[in-house]
Amino acid sequence: MAAVAEQLNSVMQKTTRLIELCNALQEENQLLQAENKHQKQALAQAQATQAELDEKIRVLKLAKSIEGTSEKTLDIKQKINEFVREIDKCVVLLKK
Repeated sequence: MAAVAEQLNSVMQKTTRLIELCNALQEENQLLQAENKHQKQALAQAQATQAELDEKIRVLKLAKSIEGTSEKTLDIKQKINEFVREIDKCVVLLKK
């Protein structure tokens, strides 16, 4: 009878230990889930920031290309105006 009592006591100790281990694992799981949620939020925020920065880069590139085009356009218009003036001078000389 003592052997059965010892076995029962051993089973109870092991069961208690397993319950404690299960509780500890559940707490750790909850902590890891909370950390995972936090990391997902941080990732989503970083992705949103990256999308905003990518959009700003795109806008800046577009603005620089337009800026460069306007300078080139002004240079081209000035050259055309110079050519028109020279042609007008030539026409006036031809009429004389």
